[in-house]
Amino acid sequence: MARTNVNDLLAFLAVAKERSFTRAAAQLGVSQSALSHTIRGLEERLGLRLLTRTTRSVSPTEAGERLLQNVGPRFDEIETELASLSELRDKPAGTIRITAGEYAADTVLWPALARLLPDYPDIKVEIIVDYGLTDIVAERYDAGVRLGEQVAKDMIAVRIGPDMRMAVVGAPSYFARRKPPKTPQDLTAHDCINLRLPTYGGLYAWEFEKNGRELKVRVEGQFVFNTSALRLNAVLAGFGLAYLPEDQARPYIADGQLVRVLADWCPPFSGCHLYYPSRRQNSPAFAVLVDALRYRG
Repeated sequence: MARTNVNDLLAFLAVAKERSFTRAAAQLGVSQSALSHTIRGLEERLGLRLLTRTTRSVSPTEAGERLLQNVGPRFDEIETELASLSELRDKPAGTIRITAGEYAADTVLWPALARLLPDYPDIKVEIIVDYGLTDIVAERYDAGVRLGEQVAKDMIAVRIGPDMRMAVVGAPSYFARRKPPKTPQDLTAHDCINLRLPTYGGLYAWEFEKNGRELKVRVEGQFVFNTSALRLNAVLAGFGLAYLPEDQARPYIADGQLVRVLADWCPPFSGCHLYYPSRRQNSPAFAVLVDALRYRG
């Protein structure tokens, strides 16, 4: 196949996967007009329309979907094999893309990477913060981070953190004017600081369990954020109750800046796991990363 045809296929795969000329052009480092011209040229040579374009969306046609499903994985295999050649170097090298929630990225990934990467200057890591259950194969990530109970059965999972607990907390200034909740149902009468899940656009329902009974409570309040740092700032300022990872709240509970409630409704649950498809084991750089992240507690 001519070299230009290979480049054209890569351009098509980027647009088909991103469902956007704008994002694909940014990924490839070309202009949108040049990318559009490339796709038109490929379609003309094949005599088939590969993409359906509207003013709001881009999606593969039947022919485009077939090309995406059959050719895309082969390019992924080529990239994996090229990455595996780094084992011939003195030190592992390559780029590793990981998707994770903000909490896992801050408390698990970053500390491990900060210790590891100074010794491996040729390993590059890209971390994308996403609260959704991302399809790492479709989105071309090397790995993702989820709670153990959320990892799909067809993935390899490596525990990278201890069991976790959540904590419902509020500032003393808030409790000076409001009685503490005795049950999760009482939260509906309180000001609570909400978390919006970026992937789905909805508000997170606070989850509780006691004596085998599970509850989800949808709360309301003045503030909605999509980051834990802003939720922490708001609860410290007395704007309401927040539902935070226990270890994030613990220092503020210890020094009296926050008061914990409903602790008996927040049991431990399986902590963070790195997950990835089996084919990703071929890269020495990835193996080094997995070993650095592995939880040994």
